[in-house]
Amino acid sequence: MTTITSQAIARYRDQLAQSVEAMQALDTIEDCEGNLEDAALTLGIQVGQQPNRNDWLEGLAKRCRVAICEGDFPAALKDNNISAVVSHLSERKVCHPLLAPLVVAYVLEQGIEDFCAPIHFKLNYDGENS
Repeated sequence: MTTITSQAIARYRDQLAQSVEAMQALDTIEDCEGNLEDAALTLGIQVGQQPNRNDWLEGLAKRCRVAICEGDFPAALKDNNISAVVSHLSERKVCHPLLAPLVVAYVLEQGIEDFCAPIHFKLNYDGENS
């Protein structure tokens, strides 16, 4: 179970105040007492997904991994620039705007270095074999 604190939710609200979808996602996280998996299941159903497992959020985050770990986005997350990554996921249509804040929160809780490690390993491995 991955949870975020009310202080973290407040930080997200500060950065994502311009996005109606993000505010709705943060309201749902609050309603779920910070539990990201519970919020993801609730919002996933709202956007027409069929989340049928407790690790559904983890799978969603993995599907967004390439977009999150490319370019300057890992550095943005390290600098707590949440809005840039949430916008990036939504604009590229990698993730529904209601789910993007949950994915970013999940990634931050897991640690951006650990989350992006499989991508970096593959890039380095492929580069050595070229």
